[in-house]
Amino acid sequence: MTRKYTLIFIAILALYISLPSFVSSTSFQNTVSEGQAGIETVSQQTHATTESVGHHSPVAPVLISIVIILMGAKLGGALFEKMNQPAVLGELVVGMALGNLALVGFHGLDYLKTEPVVAILAELGVILLLFEVGLESNVSEMLEVGLSSFLVACIGVIAPFFLGWGVAALFLPQENQLVHVFIGATLCATSVGITARVLKDLGKTNTKESRIILGAAVIDDVLGLVILAVVSGIIQAANRGGESLSLVAVTWIILKALTFLVAAVGLGLYLSPRLFRVASRLKVHGVLLAVSLSFCFLLAYLASLIELAPIVGAFAAGLILDEVHYKDFRDRGEHSIDELIKPITTFLVPLFFVLMGIKVNLAAFGQVNILVFALVLTLAAIIGKQVCSLPVLERGLNRLAIGLGMIPRGEVGLIFAGIGTTLVIGGERVVSDSTFSAVVIMVIITTLVTPPVLKWALMRKQPDE
Repeated sequence: MTRKYTLIFIAILALYISLPSFVSSTSFQNTVSEGQAGIETVSQQTHATTESVGHHSPVAPVLISIVIILMGAKLGGALFEKMNQPAVLGELVVGMALGNLALVGFHGLDYLKTEPVVAILAELGVILLLFEVGLESNVSEMLEVGLSSFLVACIGVIAPFFLGWGVAALFLPQENQLVHVFIGATLCATSVGITARVLKDLGKTNTKESRIILGAAVIDDVLGLVILAVVSGIIQAANRGGESLSLVAVTWIILKALTFLVAAVGLGLYLSPRLFRVASRLKVHGVLLAVSLSFCFLLAYLASLIELAPIVGAFAAGLILDEVHYKDFRDRGEHSIDELIKPITTFLVPLFFVLMGIKVNLAAFGQVNILVFALVLTLAAIIGKQVCSLPVLERGLNRLAIGLGMIPRGEVGLIFAGIGTTLVIGGERVVSDSTFSAVVIMVIITTLVTPPVLKWALMRKQPDE
């Protein structure tokens, strides 16, 4: 299967390179420009668009972009899963390869770094990814995981945050202090999916250590999103009103983020069952999917209205929805929301991770200061999560395994860093190309190192197993 993906991807790339209309940088850039202009004025050019054919159509560059990205994503994912690694790393590596073809003299794909339609599709993908993560979490389960999980999560956010802040201040002294704060925020959250997969493979999901890790990772994500919302809000406020922010302004941003999450979850848990009960009366195919996506996008929109990241609203939407809310749909034989959105996320989410890889500048890896910064940042990320195992209240538990299980940053760290590339302070991006490359190195190392060391830690406690 991997070989088939490889051959298909190479064939598509070769076809793309061999077409003169696409190889010519002037011709292709004109096509991209036409596509952007066509999208911006689509309401005025409907008739013209319907008459256009082939690569002259505004949608043509988007179509070939999606083909290259999707096939590359599946090839990279298949190769890395064959090596018992998460598919997301394969998607990221393929993106890095596609985005750095200029280093070998080919510039035909440089436009992908700034292609607006692909960027919008990728952003929709990450919104749905956080919605999916929220669906896999449960408010009642979060409340039942116990004090140990809560303490592990809190320390697992605070320690990496301040360590990352300190490392950024040490290596980037010329940057604004808010840049240091944001880099600290990228170290907060844990990628629960990677750890959960290791625990499942080992048959350890029912142990106390596993319950603490998984419970803490979910709470960790919520706290990380709150910190992201607060730091992003402070950066946006500082960018509008100058360098200084009053304590009142910072407090207001914190309250706004917390109030949104609490209000969204509280009101959502009350309104959601009623909304789906009304929707179930519509005997039309696809109602459950349409209502679910609308609910997700509405909360993401409301979050953006109060200057929070849309992913905060999407996660809250997933956290709210419970299978009992749409029981009427399930009773008549329809699929669950998780099953319905899976084909959509399979299409959109890889676009985000490949695009994140495309934005990585491999030339920066040749700079010793960037590599040292990345390695020290990785060390801070690992140590910060080891500290979180200290407040575990129960005796006799494998604290080392708990700390190691919280290490991977995976997709969450990439999402945070990606948002940083869109924020601006003092006319400069919060996360520059070199800083983004360093964060990607940290994400790759923490994601690769977790499965083997976690397996070793869990088996070390009971070698007979």
